[in-house]
Amino acid sequence: MTRRTAKVLLRGGGQRRYDDGMTRVALIDDHESVRLGLEAALARTEATKVVFSGANVAAYLTWRQSAAETPADVVVLDLTLGDGTTVSENVDRVVRDGSSVIIHSVADRAGAVREALAAGAAGIVSKSSPTHEVLGAISTVARGELLDNVEWASAVEGDRDFADAQLSAREREVLRLYAAGLPLKAVAERLGVAYSTAKENITRVRVKYVEVGRPAPTKVDLLRRAMEDGILQDAPDDAGRG
Repeated sequence: MTRRTAKVLLRGGGQRRYDDGMTRVALIDDHESVRLGLEAALARTEATKVVFSGANVAAYLTWRQSAAETPADVVVLDLTLGDGTTVSENVDRVVRDGSSVIIHSVADRAGAVREALAAGAAGIVSKSSPTHEVLGAISTVARGELLDNVEWASAVEGDRDFADAQLSAREREVLRLYAAGLPLKAVAERLGVAYSTAKENITRVRVKYVEVGRPAPTKVDLLRRAMEDGILQDAPDDAGRG
């Protein structure tokens, strides 16, 4: 098998090639000291490489286009930037561009954090977290997983405006099993209902989330909603039984 490589832009203008098994990370924060600290920490690992470091999303996307680079695997993004953009706008632009987003913030604005999660951020990490936790979060998100951490839960639970979808007990049960990874057919078998009934429940769940402004068109989105609403914590080991 031919080993593929990824080109990485160097600050001096040249290019170097790295094994594409490395996680390519972009850092976006309008505080240079924060970026430099993360760059130094990531430079000490063999699994990650910082491909961009800058103050705003526009600069990152401009770099992407001018350097003809593929999207970073993970973008570590500050909650509030100094260029007048909103967190929803920033997360949406980066996610649409093809990267996963981790919000790196003091996380003291629950409403803004909620907006970031609703826009598609994979999770949040506090700026007060130890470096190894930030690196661990990057590794988790690079594997395609969401962060289910204290910062996430605190942000959601602390926000009184976080709209409750008012799911029924059966809808919560179907969502819990489905979001935990079971195919819908297996969910129906587990609950002793027809496949059509389980499918109808998931459809109603999606409709209810749309009605409260928290759409969940994909299974990943449903996982996010289940995590945000604490539904996966109802019986975390159940999906693995049987």
